[in-house]
Amino acid sequence: SGRFKGLAKGTRDDYTYHGDLACAYVLKNGRTLGDYPIDRLDPPAMQRLVDRLAEGWDATPEPVPPRPSTANHVLRYLRRLFAWGILRGLCKTNPARGVEQAKERKQHKMPSRDVFALVHAFALERGALPPHSKGSVPPYMAPAMVIAHGCRLRGVEVHRLTDAHHVEAGIVCDRAKGSLDNVTQWNAELRAAWARLEEVRGRIWQRTRAPTILRPEHRFLVVNQSGQPLARSSLKTSWQRLMDAAVEAGVITDAERFTMHGLKHRGITDTGGGRAAKYGAAGHKDAKKNDHYNHELSGV
Repeated sequence: SGRFKGLAKGTRDDYTYHGDLACAYVLKNGRTLGDYPIDRLDPPAMQRLVDRLAEGWDATPEPVPPRPSTANHVLRYLRRLFAWGILRGLCKTNPARGVEQAKERKQHKMPSRDVFALVHAFALERGALPPHSKGSVPPYMAPAMVIAHGCRLRGVEVHRLTDAHHVEAGIVCDRAKGSLDNVTQWNAELRAAWARLEEVRGRIWQRTRAPTILRPEHRFLVVNQSGQPLARSSLKTSWQRLMDAAVEAGVITDAERFTMHGLKHRGITDTGGGRAAKYGAAGHKDAKKNDHYNHELSGV
């Protein structure tokens, strides 16, 4: 629809990911939600979807972990989707209306500096292994960690980096959720991480004989083994596999697992220069939001 096409790319990608997730959900009668008649869906079915995503469930070949944040993203998407459909005569009711949100854990999952260093070294080591070999992780994970931390970026913001974000002064941070865009100045770690991602991408493009992309805003920095821009869901999956591998190898304990979003917390906390410097570096519009990410005063 024109309404969908008018949304920001990050929002479209987010809706597509959560829409696919909802459509693949298996209802009590064995059919997937995506194949079920819309007007036969009801709030209890939507509530079960939210509850199962939030609580996790046993599945084949591997269990689905609890994801309350994802459950709420799916619910918000479905509410908007059905409301849009009612106004255009595509459905008669909004079965997602009135459904309770999942209770999200108030955890930032920020790693300690030592844990961050251990996992980064592990990602470097496993990223050097041949792709798809036993114990390997994607070679983009280690440099992506450095950029997420150094630029104080969300995972989705790392995912959509292109050559256009590389400028003489530093990395242009195209921030989501209403934060202000800014530029993070180059340092040795960021230059090395960016160069590593360019190297990995270049080898893949050479192997796949990918056509030359002329416009820098279309040359995504992180690509898959086929040379195509990495799907957002693939970045999330790769991150979970990295955490699983690090725990299995004894690099960290299960309690020390952290999220990629936790690297933004770590990056803002590690930013020097006091509260004002952290506020400006993160691109937040208000100090209260910045204080949510800055854990320096709590001694973390």
